[in-house]
Amino acid sequence: MDAKAPYMNEVEGNVFYRLLYYFQKRGFEVCRRIAERLGIRTRVVRTSFIYLTFVTLGFGFALYLFLAFWLKIKDLIYTKRTSVFDL
Repeated sequence: MDAKAPYMNEVEGNVFYRLLYYFQKRGFEVCRRIAERLGIRTRVVRTSFIYLTFVTLGFGFALYLFLAFWLKIKDLIYTKRTSVFDL
C-alpha cells in the first residue's frame, strides 16, 4: 500500500477526488506551516481563514447595500428638473 490516504484507493480513477485531495493536502500544509511559524494551533489558523472569508464577503455585500441605499436617497433629494414649472 502506498502513502496515500486510505479512502483514495476506492476512488483512484475519479479525477475530481484526486484534484480535491491534492488541494486539501496542499492547503492544509500552508495552514500548518503558518501555525508553526506563529506558534499557535493549526485549527485556529484554519478557522480564522474561514471566518475571514465570511467577513470579507459580508463586508462587500453590506457595502453594496449601503451604496444602493445612499444612491436611492440621493435620487429622492436631488431630482433633475427639466423646467421651472416642475416644482
